[in-house]
Amino acid sequence: MELYAPIFVLAAIGAAFVVVSMVVGSIAGPKRYNRAKLQAYECGIEPTPQPAGGGRFTIKYYLTAMLFIVFDIEIIFLYPWAVHFDELGVFGLIAMVLFLVNVSIAYAYEWRRGGLEWE
Repeated sequence: MELYAPIFVLAAIGAAFVVVSMVVGSIAGPKRYNRAKLQAYECGIEPTPQPAGGGRFTIKYYLTAMLFIVFDIEIIFLYPWAVHFDELGVFGLIAMVLFLVNVSIAYAYEWRRGGLEWE
């Protein structure tokens, strides 16, 4: 348990910083609210009303999110594999080739659906 002590201390310092910042900001900050400050701000443009269901996203949004997840997971697995490549031997090589084939299938799906084309 003592190995985790620095992590717990860092988490406690981070949480304390958040709490202190929020308290000091609420105490020291100005409290002059008016109608303009309470409205939503969208880059100087009047906010557009949204449908009751929250609106629909295009498929492009989901393809971009899927592409991010595919490459994120690829890096999460490739980095430790590259660090311990010598220790894993042939089994590690075969496992990584199978993983890269699987990732390549997801990448090909993204490419075919137009997820890599930016308008």
